Amino acid sequence: MEKPLDLQNKRANFLACATFLAGWEMAEQLSRRERQIMDALYQQGRISAREVQEAIPDAPSYSAVRALLARLIEKGEISASNEGQRLLYEPARSIQHAQGSAIKRLVSTFFGGSGFRAATALLEQEALKPDEIEKLQRLIDQARNGK
Repeated sequence: MEKPLDLQNKRANFLACATFLAGWEMAEQLSRRERQIMDALYQQGRISAREVQEAIPDAPSYSAVRALLARLIEKGEISASNEGQRLLYEPARSIQHAQGSAIKRLVSTFFGGSGFRAATALLEQEALKPDEIEKLQRLIDQARNGK
């Protein structure tokens, strides 16, 4: 059985990968700093500007972070809401949307659009548990039956 820390690390790595890949979709419209902010928001959920500043490497000043957050709101990438006296920020799109876009781009870019080749590469890299194999088999059966 995995330790809770191992699961947390796997989740954090997965989210970081998903947001990195989602950054490909946004790459032309977002700066490096904006993508770092998006990574922090996807990883931590609803957070304040100060928490965003603490989460990004070699962070700019607090006022610069606030300006970047305002720009991301204008671009429709994030939303803000008041919680008491705090203003909290969160991604405008769900992690599932970002993951879907990232996966499509990944499959297109690295696997010539072949979901089979992408799935094969993933299966060769990752040891699966019996229950995960069963879930995958059910999904394959559903896909085979057109559901």
